[in-house]
Amino acid sequence: MGIDVTPVVDDGLGNSAYLVDLGDGRGLVVDASRDLRPVRAAAERRGLHVAYAVDTHVHADFLTGAVQLAADDGAQVIASARGHREFPHVGLDDGDEVDLGGLRLRALFTPGHTDEHLAYLLLDGQTAVGVFSGGSLIVGSAARTDLLGADRTDELTRAQYRSLQRLTALADDVVVWPTHGAGSFCSAPAGDRRTTTIGAEKAGNPLLAAPDEDAFLAALLGSLGSYPAYFSWLGELNRRGPDVLDAPSAGRLTPLSVPTVDRLRESGAVVVDVRPVSDFSDGHVPGALSIPLRPQFATWLGWLVSPGTPLVVVRDPDQDPEEVAWQARKVGYDQLAGELAGGMNAWREAGAAIRSIPLVTTEQLPDIDSGDLEILDVRQDSEFRSGHVPGARHVELGTLANRAAQLPARPTVVMCGHGERAMGAASLLARAGRSQVTVLAGGPRDWSTATARPLVAGG
Repeated sequence: MGIDVTPVVDDGLGNSAYLVDLGDGRGLVVDASRDLRPVRAAAERRGLHVAYAVDTHVHADFLTGAVQLAADDGAQVIASARGHREFPHVGLDDGDEVDLGGLRLRALFTPGHTDEHLAYLLLDGQTAVGVFSGGSLIVGSAARTDLLGADRTDELTRAQYRSLQRLTALADDVVVWPTHGAGSFCSAPAGDRRTTTIGAEKAGNPLLAAPDEDAFLAALLGSLGSYPAYFSWLGELNRRGPDVLDAPSAGRLTPLSVPTVDRLRESGAVVVDVRPVSDFSDGHVPGALSIPLRPQFATWLGWLVSPGTPLVVVRDPDQDPEEVAWQARKVGYDQLAGELAGGMNAWREAGAAIRSIPLVTTEQLPDIDSGDLEILDVRQDSEFRSGHVPGARHVELGTLANRAAQLPARPTVVMCGHGERAMGAASLLARAGRSQVTVLAGGPRDWSTATARPLVAGG
């Protein structure tokens, strides 16, 4: 039989869920996030009712949608018995199978990314069609093994090596459906391929070319960068099970008056301004944090805002409040106090204080060789090493809040690749009391092109 497996890609988190048509009006979903809108749309297009919700591991980068699917659709949740989840599910261990009514799902214990990780082999009769590899084998790499702490990293990396050896013993034509892909902080190389085959990975995955376990360990750990702060606590929420939401109300933002927003700010709420960089530059609520609404919004919210913090949203009228709400909720931010009713126009009309952060072009940039200007590059380590402006100081955006007080007290221009992260960094500096801060429109390569000066490579 032809088997219909549809990837449902979250470009912002760099992950894929998979919807399997079981051939009788029922569907199976693997690694769905709590934002079920795209999964439900895919199921509706195919006329499927989701009967099974399968998780490969206790996710650190998004809240599972399995609990919500069980509540709303009556889906049977399938997950690793070793995960000690505190919500109803069918717990599988190595070799256990689930009869899907024509197809079968076989659990393969594949620890490494997490210590309870299962891959699932999809069988049609005795033929292995494909494997949902989760965070074990991924396109061109393997998922990171350092999320459970430094004291477990060596052990888990060696387990990952053995898990990959087990998976690559499958037939070359077996399709590999990984959860983590390009753009995921769970470790995935750049590229547009989201699925692969066992044969393709054996031929082209550099980690599989490692001659032994020690070489694999060095190669994998050497490729890892930083990861968002929320990864450290989201896994436990997934083990306990996310709260079930009322879907219509969960996607709404309550309108808040200017005085109400002021009271919430005074009591510790964070104003998250999701407008484009240029709008934030022109004027914003004092102390607001700039996180423009784009596919990566959820990642930076989870990196820059402490869990449990009440959030007040400021947006432009043409920005979708439902998108803001669901991106926040899929990474565990349910304390959505609401949004500033009328946006910045209402704030201005009320005569409330407004702050601005200048946005400058390369041509407007002061002389970087004078020594009077602090150049702050907030990109990731690998980006900075690939080429940066001479004399730039490097502090990743995710660590800036804890290091702002250590920066020299002089005029500072902040840069990233395009400007979104730089404005987020500038808003953090403003929250820390810094006033002489500007943001470069564009990035180091724009500066190099405009000045005809080379970038500096390395750390």
